[in-house]
Amino acid sequence: MKAAELLEQARDSLGAKSVFGEPYEKNGVTVIPAARVMGGAGGGENPQAKSGDDAATDAMGAARSTGSGVGYGMVGSPAGAFVIKGDDVRWMPAVDVNRLMFGFQIVMIVFFLVVRSVMKARAAARKV
Repeated sequence: MKAAELLEQARDSLGAKSVFGEPYEKNGVTVIPAARVMGGAGGGENPQAKSGDDAATDAMGAARSTGSGVGYGMVGSPAGAFVIKGDDVRWMPAVDVNRLMFGFQIVMIVFFLVVRSVMKARAAARKV
């Protein structure tokens, strides 16, 4: 597979179809799921030098490597959904409970460290 073909496939996979899901309807309510998608792609080629060509060796006389490489990556997470009921359209955000709990844990750790340092300072002031 050529580098250009793979980069074209990466560009196609990062389109609007990966952000908005298929809408579905039930009891007169239409839901269109949406995701937060990020990605990137890159690649390069080192054209193969001919065996008799001076370009096949570097300044030290060592053979130069040749080849090509391509890669792309993509990450997605749910963002929410558009809920359509009659003429009313609402955005319902997705809640990442794991992120909320992690943030709460960080805040609590900082709180306890601050309380500990205040208690140590008070104890040291009483001794003096």
